[in-house]
Amino acid sequence: MRIPRYRLVALVLSSVVCGDMLGAQVSVGVFAAHTEVGRGRGSVSYDPRQQMYVIAGSGQNMWDSRDDFHFVWKRISGNFILSTRARFLGRGVEEHRKIGWTIRPSLDPGSAHVTAALHGNGLMSLQFRREAGAITEEDKSADSLPDADAVIQLERRDGEYFMAVAQFGDTLVTQRLTGVRLPDTVYAGLFVCSHNDTVTERATFSNVRITVPAKRDFVAYRDYIGSNLEIFDVQTGNATIVHQYAGSFQAPNWTRDGKALIYVQEGRLYRFDLVSSSATLINTGFATRNNNDHVLSFDGRMIAISHHAVEDSGASIVYTVPASGGTPTRVTAKGPSYLHGWSPDGRWLVYTGERNGEFDVYKIAATGGEEIRLTTAPGLDDGPEYSPDGAYIYFNSVRSGRMQIWRMRPDGSGQEQVTHDGFNNWFPHLSPDGKWIVYLAFPPDVAPDDHPFYKHVLLRLMPITGGPARVIAYAYGGQGTINVPSWAPDGKRLAFVSNSVLTR
Repeated sequence: MRIPRYRLVALVLSSVVCGDMLGAQVSVGVFAAHTEVGRGRGSVSYDPRQQMYVIAGSGQNMWDSRDDFHFVWKRISGNFILSTRARFLGRGVEEHRKIGWTIRPSLDPGSAHVTAALHGNGLMSLQFRREAGAITEEDKSADSLPDADAVIQLERRDGEYFMAVAQFGDTLVTQRLTGVRLPDTVYAGLFVCSHNDTVTERATFSNVRITVPAKRDFVAYRDYIGSNLEIFDVQTGNATIVHQYAGSFQAPNWTRDGKALIYVQEGRLYRFDLVSSSATLINTGFATRNNNDHVLSFDGRMIAISHHAVEDSGASIVYTVPASGGTPTRVTAKGPSYLHGWSPDGRWLVYTGERNGEFDVYKIAATGGEEIRLTTAPGLDDGPEYSPDGAYIYFNSVRSGRMQIWRMRPDGSGQEQVTHDGFNNWFPHLSPDGKWIVYLAFPPDVAPDDHPFYKHVLLRLMPITGGPARVIAYAYGGQGTINVPSWAPDGKRLAFVSNSVLTR
């Protein structure tokens, strides 16, 4: 499905921050201030509901030994990832007007910098000035993005810089820059330059994220960073953050009335109300060591959970409990068993079980009983989920050499591969109308049988009938991002978790 271009919000916003003076020290959205760098004028407006910025700027150029542009910035230290979906407003005057991200140690026009710049003619370039007053250098991207919603990422990683760009919906193309030394603390932010000091250009910036990644030596399942609960609008392609927590929560699952999300936070389940923006603890009795594998029944009355039972030496065991809370009822006799799906008629649960060193897909009656093994291929089979009509179970399997999406009949017959690409694809989730699959894609450098925390990942959307998949979210996450069914009941939105170091 090609995502339609998002509609521009009116400039009469519920909250607007504008600056028409040099050095306007007024916070706007996630940024600390906005400023004119060099000659020219500009402004910024912010819609907090859509979390969208409209930035205007003039300025003769960003080139040679000095720059003129409007800058919306914050001070930041260490490693970070800057990401946005950007688009020029209007046809413009100069083909080399520029928008994007810039990183610089000062607000001086001749400052050293590293910049990811989208030009009016579609050119993407990684521009940089090695020291103050030096001549700007440029590394042009092979990707051209004319008249496009451009995804622009600029990352600082241990003193190196990486620009990654794509037309929204496509996969990112990355360039690496070494040998430019900027101080640890810098100004980082969005900019607009008109390339003509008699003209003011405007651009929109949505899906703006300033991510502080995990430390390189973090220990998985011991060290955690912060969590963002995001809601993605399928029609507009816009994602907004509705809740943040400095620790770890994972795997949002939409309630059947569409009013709340259920996620796991440090072993406990919480219900996040989307109207009040408040989280309340769900009573799961003794089950307080839940992992991120929890699924609501199709009627919304029950929730199945995976709890690490002390009496089973900490192995994950599947239980059911009323969605409103109560005492869990044990379902699986053996562990580890990691729940992933509930049949539409409420009779069956499907899960991943490790038995004799092999991970396979099993199903069991929701009331308990003998488990039924559905897959037997060597290697990991995981993430099973029923289609809304109950005709298939979708899952991910490493049997082809990469982790790919597969499907089979509910009795395990007719196993067939659904995705065929160079990514490692996990956790297929089907839209309520059964027409679309969304799944999590890890890059090829991640082991096929691993789904780690804190990586650059993609959420991809493809028709249930097959065909090209499109990227709908470019996230920093992985484990816990979209482990469980995450579609809103109306099929218009998705929920997922992204990650960043957050200040408590």
